[in-house]
Amino acid sequence: MTDPTDETPTPTVPTTGPTPTALPYGTPDTPRLAVRGEARLDVDPEIARIAVTVSARGTDRTAALTDLSRRNEQALTLIKSYGDAIEKLETGTFSLTPQLAEKGRHERIRAYHGRVTHTATLNDFTTLGELTTRLADLDLTRVDGPWWALRPDSPAHRAARTQAVHEAVQRAREYAEALGARLDALLEIADLGAENAAPVAAPAMRSFGGYGGAAQESAPALDLEPQRQAVYANVNARFTMTRPAL
Repeated sequence: MTDPTDETPTPTVPTTGPTPTALPYGTPDTPRLAVRGEARLDVDPEIARIAVTVSARGTDRTAALTDLSRRNEQALTLIKSYGDAIEKLETGTFSLTPQLAEKGRHERIRAYHGRVTHTATLNDFTTLGELTTRLADLDLTRVDGPWWALRPDSPAHRAARTQAVHEAVQRAREYAEALGARLDALLEIADLGAENAAPVAAPAMRSFGGYGGAAQESAPALDLEPQRQAVYANVNARFTMTRPAL
């Protein structure tokens, strides 16, 4: 019979895998303080965008393209006549779609629909109402917008980020003072980004003119009020502070 005291103990097999890293919670002498800084600024827009869609329709493909080209040239000439007020002019989509007859077994084309869309960016709002009215007064021309916005490099974004950082420091200082301590060092600041609020579109303005017809008196210019933009910034900041007086 074997003596139990003579048994060799089973060795402990070490576990494999990475050891979890402890989070820096601080110490009683140097507690860690984490806060969030937020900022919101309401500023005037810097640019306005409008979408201009020119259309043409005809039973003959060549005639439809000719009408579309002529109306498109009129719209572009009118937009470009505003010079430096137009910051950017871009062509989006072009389409020429055959419309088939609803009845019949054969693929008989009843008409052709042509369309081209442009986006104009303006930096002079005093001419915006006049331009949109004149564009909407053209034959088969639709105007959508305006969409107000800030430029990506607008100083408003920097101002919001700076204000968010200042708020984070002020909030951390108030927490420390409430404990009879003071801030000691900055450990980390995490930028969560600053961005524009999604631009809200004003009601679309449309004008559908007929083919030919007598000349009409020009419509009065629209009175458009710029929509202020909301700029947001958020940061997370971590500090150490001196030993609290508890």
